[in-house]
Amino acid sequence: MKHYICRQMIEPKRYLVTAALPYANGPIHIGHLAGCYLPADVYVRYLRSQQKEVVFICGSDEHGMAITMRARQEGKTPHQIIDHYHQIMKDSLHQFGISFDNYSRTSLEIHHQTARDFFLKLYHDSRFEEKTNAQYYDEKTSQFLADRYIKGTCPKCGHDEAYGDQCEKCGSSLHPQDLIQPISVLSGETPGLKETTNWYFPLNQYQTALEEFLKEKESYWKPNVYGQCMSWLKEGLQPRAMTRDLNWGVKVPLPHAQDKVLYVWFDAPIGYISATKELLPHTWETYWKNQDTALIHFIGKDNIVFHCIIFPAMLMAHGGFILPHHVPANEFLNLEGKKISTSKNWAVWLHEYLLDFPDKQDELRFVLLSIAPETSDSEFTWKDFQSRVNNELVAILGNFIHRVATLIHKLYDGVLPIDVSSCLDPDVKEAVEKWNDQYHLHTSNHRLRQGLSAIMELARFGNKYLTQNEPWKKVKTHPEDVKVHLMNGYYLSAHIAKLMAPYMPESSEKIFHMLHLSSSQISVDTISAPKGHPLNEVQLLFQKIEDADMQFQKEKLTSGRVHTPSDAQQKQIEESPLLSFEDFSKADLRVGTVLSAVPVPKTDKLLELLVDIGHEKRTIVSGIAAHYTPDNIIGKQVLVITNLAPRKIRGIESKGMLLMAENSEKLSILSPENRVNPGAKVS
Repeated sequence: MKHYICRQMIEPKRYLVTAALPYANGPIHIGHLAGCYLPADVYVRYLRSQQKEVVFICGSDEHGMAITMRARQEGKTPHQIIDHYHQIMKDSLHQFGISFDNYSRTSLEIHHQTARDFFLKLYHDSRFEEKTNAQYYDEKTSQFLADRYIKGTCPKCGHDEAYGDQCEKCGSSLHPQDLIQPISVLSGETPGLKETTNWYFPLNQYQTALEEFLKEKESYWKPNVYGQCMSWLKEGLQPRAMTRDLNWGVKVPLPHAQDKVLYVWFDAPIGYISATKELLPHTWETYWKNQDTALIHFIGKDNIVFHCIIFPAMLMAHGGFILPHHVPANEFLNLEGKKISTSKNWAVWLHEYLLDFPDKQDELRFVLLSIAPETSDSEFTWKDFQSRVNNELVAILGNFIHRVATLIHKLYDGVLPIDVSSCLDPDVKEAVEKWNDQYHLHTSNHRLRQGLSAIMELARFGNKYLTQNEPWKKVKTHPEDVKVHLMNGYYLSAHIAKLMAPYMPESSEKIFHMLHLSSSQISVDTISAPKGHPLNEVQLLFQKIEDADMQFQKEKLTSGRVHTPSDAQQKQIEESPLLSFEDFSKADLRVGTVLSAVPVPKTDKLLELLVDIGHEKRTIVSGIAAHYTPDNIIGKQVLVITNLAPRKIRGIESKGMLLMAENSEKLSILSPENRVNPGAKVS
């Protein structure tokens, strides 16, 4: 495989990293994570670990026809739609550990003003062409159709689901009127043509400048990114309308442009600029207008043309802005043999994963990075997820760290018996140097699969080192050798934790806590861990994924069930689907009395409850630890659904569910007004 090394004449003084603005008409799924947000976060965390000056920008993309379509379908206003999904996406990404410096939104006034100013600069510099022409119009919905809301047969390859601006099968750039047998995505009807006036950006005038700009990138951009750009340029660029006949979006700031808004793909990349201005109102230009800043866009392959051709041309036309240094776009992640489809609910939604697998963010980070679609499409399956967690994270990485820490506690009461740096094995040091070099080479050049592999190779080496030396067998016969071997294990553990930090930040912090170290105390040559240095308590880094959990996920996926928001997001739903009396009557609701409650180890949210429901005592795992302590729930009477299928949560079989009420993100137990006998039926 060709290596795409990021080469620069001068080391950047600072980095401005952006992740594609997620569209606020649905939640985040694992395809979004693998293609964009997770690689961006790992790279930013890596830059920070190298003490680089970096700003990480993102936000919700909240304009365009898709928002109005969703609002119409749900009987809501566009603002209700964007407020709902903006919060879901922001909360989910934050909980998953995506470390944005600013997660903004394009509905803010600072963005509208920035986008209007950008448009007016180009307008007053005569960069636009005002054109009146016939465009497709849907009579049934009474509106002009954006390119993406027209489908038909591609005239070049015959694909019957090509869009009005591009065929995703052959990659050809299209005009809506190129399509054979076009139909409106909104109504399914054949659209007619109607005259309208819009402002076009003459991309063709920037073809030569873009060719020169992209030629400089050939040596280090990914071949899939560079190749797609060259394909577009080979076809020849054409003017593109930068305004639309819509009533939702950034209003075109011209007196004779009523009922027109800026094209969402004109205003969305400007969202990177406005989000930086929001974060750094006095110094934002340092990141956007200084040539010693490296602007890096993390996106999926469907956004390559906008970030590598259209946005750079807009910046050229405006003047004064730097151009993208790198666009490490990823390909697509498929799911269980099929393309991820939001409309068909064929997806693993991030907010649902966070509920189903509490405190397992790093497990998903690890798996998605292991299969990241860096240069070609890849596939996620629940079987592979379970296998990678159990056979790699648990059996290799977690096992090594646990062995070292446990032996130091067992043999030396959790205190280092000698100075670590005084007894480093040359083979151990050589392994650290080798995999450290590989890690930095690959991570700095956006080859995150290989960067993660370097971490795992170091963990494999550590397990092999312990197995070969068997310190647990030599305590009495060779006590000094045992000390040396375990100090080398401690040294390896510290380096693994340091390399893990960008990839699996929570697990890295757990290792640092166990070792009683910080990243600043670790270098390839030495570690600040003298004789007498104490360790903290040992904790399991990872736990096995059970077959029952995988079966539940597969059934949920194949059932086609529409995704549900998290508990904190549930309050935003204004209407719930109607439930038939027959369906409701299937639930066996009973009053239970909580007999005992203990926290589930290694979680912040879960309590293991023993509940008396009359005819038996049930174990129920409930995510209420943030709202109730064991002391203030024992003895309370609760409402329980008793006929749910048992489910293993963190290895504990849970046989029921508590009913709770939520108010301002506070969960409250539902209890009978007067105490009743446990097992009393609720009807």
